[in-house]
Amino acid sequence: MKIGIVGLPNVGKSTLFNSITKAGAECANYPFCTIEPNVGVVAVPDERIDTLAKIYNPQKVTNAVVEFVDIAGLVKGASKGEGLGNQFLSHIRETDAILQVVRCFENSNIVHVDGSVEPVRDIETINFELIFADLETIQKRLEKAKKMLKSDKKYQFEMDTLEKIKNALEAGKCARTVDLSEEEEEVIKDSFLLTKKPILYIANIDESEMEAPDSNENVKKVKEYAKQEGAQVICLCVKIEEELSNLEQEEKTEMLEALGLEESGLDKLIKASYQLLGLISFLTAGEPEVRAWTIKNGTKAPEAAGKIHSDLQRGFIKAEVVSYADFMKAGGSMLEAKEAGLVRAEGKEYIMKDGDIVLFKFNV
Repeated sequence: MKIGIVGLPNVGKSTLFNSITKAGAECANYPFCTIEPNVGVVAVPDERIDTLAKIYNPQKVTNAVVEFVDIAGLVKGASKGEGLGNQFLSHIRETDAILQVVRCFENSNIVHVDGSVEPVRDIETINFELIFADLETIQKRLEKAKKMLKSDKKYQFEMDTLEKIKNALEAGKCARTVDLSEEEEEVIKDSFLLTKKPILYIANIDESEMEAPDSNENVKKVKEYAKQEGAQVICLCVKIEEELSNLEQEEKTEMLEALGLEESGLDKLIKASYQLLGLISFLTAGEPEVRAWTIKNGTKAPEAAGKIHSDLQRGFIKAEVVSYADFMKAGGSMLEAKEAGLVRAEGKEYIMKDGDIVLFKFNV
C-alpha cells in the first residue's frame, strides 16, 4: 500500500519525505528537484509492539510498514502536460492515498512558486488538476456507456452514477466528497479516479507556532477546507521534524520534552497514514518474533491467518484471541489471561480487530 506525498514546489514536501524515510531525496530551493518519485518504506510506530518485545525478549521484532512515494512538484496545467504533469498524474495514479503538504509558514528566503503563501489556493491548484484529469476519465466512460445504452438498458444506472460524479467535479469538488451507495461505488471502482483517493493534509508551520498551531490563520483555512472533504489535518514544522529524525533516540526524547511534545509529528503522521489506508494490525508474540501484521479493516480470521502463511488459511480451525488491552490487564501474561477467561476461541466469521494478539490453530 502506497501513499503519495504531493504538494507545490518548495512547500517542504521532499524535506518531509527525507524526515520520514531518512532516504536522502535531493532537496533544493527550486522546482522539480524530485523528478523520479523517491520511494521509502517506513515502520509504523507501535507502543504495543515495544511493550511485547520487552515482555518476550524475542530474537526478532517486526513492525507494520507504510510505503511513501515522494512525487515531483506540480504546477498549474499539469492535467494538460505542463511542467512534469504527465509524470505527476501517472505516479499519483499508482498510489492508494494522498498526503498533501501545504505551506502555512512565511519565509522570504524560500521562494513560493506563486509568489505568496495562500494555502487554499495551493490546495486547489493541485486538486483542480486532479479534477480535470478525472473529468476526462468520466467523459470517456460516459461516451462508452451512452453507446452501450442503445442495446442494453442496464447502462442507464452507470450513466446516472457517472453524471453524479461529473456534476460534482464540474462544481470543483473532489469525487471523494460525493455520497454514493454501495452499487454506485461498485460502478466507478474501476475508473481509479484520482480525487476518489483518501487524503490527509499536512500543514507545514513555523517552529514558533508549534505550541499553538491553531492561532495560525493559514492553518485555520486548511482545516476549514479539509472539513468539507471530511479529511484530517496534521500540523507540523517540517524543519523541526527533519532535525528530530537525525537524532539518536535519547537526544530525540530530550528535544521532544524541551518542545513540550509527547511524540514527534512524524510518528503521528505515519500512524494517521496507516489509518488513512484503512489498515489495522493484529499481533503475534513469542520468543522467536514479536510482529505486527497488516490487514484491511474488516478482514476475517482465516484471511488474516493467510497473511502469515497460506497453510494457516487453508487448514484454519480457530483463532485464539486476546485483545492487547486485556493481555496487559492480565499482567502481560498469556497464561494469566487464559486463567482469567480473557482469551477467546473465534471461528471463521470472526472479524479481526486492531491490537488482537492471536494464535491460529490449523490442520492441513
